[in-house]
Amino acid sequence: MWAYPAPTDLRKGYNGLFGLVTQGLGHDVLGGDLFLFVNRRRTSCKVLMWDGTGLCIFCKRLEQGQFAKLWRGGDEPLALTASELQLFIEGCELLGSRRLSPEQLVPKPLAKARSA
Repeated sequence: MWAYPAPTDLRKGYNGLFGLVTQGLGHDVLGGDLFLFVNRRRTSCKVLMWDGTGLCIFCKRLEQGQFAKLWRGGDEPLALTASELQLFIEGCELLGSRRLSPEQLVPKPLAKARSA
């Protein structure tokens, strides 16, 4: 799951969001990832996903408060876990403040035994 790294005009539909993902992020929308977009005021969001038969857009507008601020001024998308996306959509403020999931572990090879 990827969060687009800048505020987005959420009047965009399937084609507009598809273009942001393919041209702006360089990702394949049809690859099965989810893509999160948030408006400038952080009161609305959209999630674009491919379900295997077509594109789906899920939308949410908060009646009070704001979503966490996911963009930091760079142009790198933010990778989210399923739990982080759920917390974000529920309006959790902590998500934008600190990473909730540990970094992915990368296995290291064991040291070879020294011969005597």
